[in-house]
Amino acid sequence: MPPRWPTKPDRQDPAYRKIDDRMNFALHVAIAATINSGLWFFHNLKAATWAWLPWVTAGWVGILLVHLIYISAIADYSQTPNKST
Repeated sequence: MPPRWPTKPDRQDPAYRKIDDRMNFALHVAIAATINSGLWFFHNLKAATWAWLPWVTAGWVGILLVHLIYISAIADYSQTPNKST
């Protein structure tokens, strides 16, 4: 069941930005897991080894770790001032 937001979604709302960033991170984890598991599956079926595959997986895990650190420790979810046009 998808999450429900009690008000109209607005990127200015700090709580909405926080949950949006976390759902975006979850999507990135799912994509990385799907692609990496598929690559490792076909790697295990082949007789030849793919020497580059551990580097791709490690790089992707590193990128996900940086993303996690950003959304959990660095991102500022304080109220943003309204821009008057």
